[in-house]
Amino acid sequence: MRAIVVILALVVLPFKAVAQDKLVRLYAPPALVDSGLLKYALPRFSLKTQVRVEFVDPAAAEMVLGDTGRALFEGAGAVWSLEVRIDDDDTARLADWFTSDVGRNTVLAYAPDGEALFTLPKAREAVVAEVELTGDPALGLKVSLEKCTRCHAVDDTTRWSSIGSTPSFAVLRSLPDWEYRFTAFYALNPHPSFTQIEDVTEPFAHDRPSPIVPITLTLDEVEAVLAYVGGMKAADLGGALVID
Repeated sequence: MRAIVVILALVVLPFKAVAQDKLVRLYAPPALVDSGLLKYALPRFSLKTQVRVEFVDPAAAEMVLGDTGRALFEGAGAVWSLEVRIDDDDTARLADWFTSDVGRNTVLAYAPDGEALFTLPKAREAVVAEVELTGDPALGLKVSLEKCTRCHAVDDTTRWSSIGSTPSFAVLRSLPDWEYRFTAFYALNPHPSFTQIEDVTEPFAHDRPSPIVPITLTLDEVEAVLAYVGGMKAADLGGALVID
C-alpha cells in the first residue's frame, strides 16, 4: 500500500508543477488596479483556464494594460489597451479571454455601486495621410511577378495562377487601407512565417523555419511594389447591397 501511495505521488507531482507554471505576469497602472476591475475580472479568467495572474512591476511584465497595444475597454479616466510583451500559451489565453465575448461581458458587468464603470472603446475616426509613392513601378511589377504570384494574382496574366481564396492585388488595391497592407505586408499574417525583409525582420528561429521556400525582399523592392500597386486600377467590387 505504501508503495502505491509513493507511485501516485510521483505521478501527481509533475502535473501539480505544470499547473503552478501556468502564470501570467501583468502590469496595470494604479488607476486601473484601484478601480477594482481586475480583482473582479481576473479570478474569473483563472477559474476558467487555471492560469494565474500575478501583478508585477513594468520591467518584469509579460503583458501590460496601459495606453499601448490593442484597445480593450474605456473607463477610470482612460482607454485601456493590452500590450503583449512575451507571446506564449498563457499570455495568449489571457489576451484571447479579454477580447472574447465572455471577457468583454465580464468587464462591462463590473458595477460595484450599481453603475457600470467601463464601456467598450469608442470608435475613432481614422486619419488618412497622403503617401508619396517614390518607388519604381516597373521594378514593383517585376518583383511582384517573381515573388507574389504563388498566392496572389498580380495582373491579368496571373489571374488563373493564384490561390483562389487569396485576394488579387486589384482587390487589395480597392480597400481603403491598401497602402498600409502593402507597406507592412511582411508583418501581417501569414507573411511573417515565410517572408524576410533585409535589415528589417529578424532571421527565422532555428526551431521554427519557414514552412515554404522563403521570400526575401529589400526595402527598395517593398517601395517599388507599393508604387506599382498605387498606379494600378482597383477592382470594381460594386456598390453596397440595398434590400427593400
